[in-house]
Amino acid sequence: MIEPGGCRPHVEEEWVGVLVVVKAGEIELQCRHGGARRFVEGHVLWFTGLDLRTVHNPRSEPAVFLAVSRLRPA
Repeated sequence: MIEPGGCRPHVEEEWVGVLVVVKAGEIELQCRHGGARRFVEGHVLWFTGLDLRTVHNPRSEPAVFLAVSRLRPA
C-alpha cells in the first residue's frame, strides 16, 4: 500500500518474477528519464525492465496493489 500522495523508491531486485495487480486506487510508475504512466484498479503489470525510479500514489486515497510471484526453489 502507498499512502495518498506518497511514493516508494523502486528496487529492481525486489520485483523479479513478480506480477502486480492494482487492487484499489491508482499508482503512477515514474521512470528515471522523466516519463510516467498511471495504472488503476484491475490493471495487471510488472515492475522489472522498465528503468523505474519510483512508484507513486497521485490520489487522495490509499493505493493498494498485490504482488504475485512463483514459489522460488530453496
